[in-house]
Amino acid sequence: MAKHALIVFGGWDGHTPRQSAEVFAPELENAGYQVTLRDTLDAYADHDLMGALDLIVPIWTMGEISKEQWAGLNKAVYDGCGLAGFHGGVIDSFRQNTEYQFMTGGQWVAHPGNSEPAYTVRTTDPDHEITRGIGSFDLADTEQYYVHTDPGNHVLMHAKVDHGLGDTSQYPVGVDMPFAWTRQWGQGRVFVACWGHTYKDFDVPEAKQIVTRGMIWASR
Repeated sequence: MAKHALIVFGGWDGHTPRQSAEVFAPELENAGYQVTLRDTLDAYADHDLMGALDLIVPIWTMGEISKEQWAGLNKAVYDGCGLAGFHGGVIDSFRQNTEYQFMTGGQWVAHPGNSEPAYTVRTTDPDHEITRGIGSFDLADTEQYYVHTDPGNHVLMHAKVDHGLGDTSQYPVGVDMPFAWTRQWGQGRVFVACWGHTYKDFDVPEAKQIVTRGMIWASR
């Protein structure tokens, strides 16, 4: 029986939520998933839908999540449904809901500088099934995140904060920022990647492959 994935997209348009959903829906379908796309957070309060899922892919920047919506999302993941996402679609959502941030293991805080001309995402756990065979890749014309992360996360990839820092008295050049990680939430697996500012980041094959693998890994 095919696994069932839900992609919920919306929020701030600058992160190209619809186009990003359209990148990964076919990837999951090609991997044998039944994919449902919803452009409303009310999907999380649909108990029948949430109870049938193996994977949730949130692509929703900022906004607010109601108590009922959060309860549905939290229960689904805690009970074993996977959660996998990227960039602001997963770690700049629902800024007032700290329980959501606890679940994802990280939160966007600032942009210490955008890439000029590019930055490198480096694998630091080469033995994990998500990263195996991929050492590093470069991203250009995009954003680099400063994030608060849970020290309990299993970090898979890092990126050095080097370019476009502006005032270096605020942040030292060359710090390794966690840039992809996994964690557990109850019975559910969670995967987060910090790249993916727009769907164009996924024109880089490794950037798309890592996220696709992360989705498959997180699935129930």
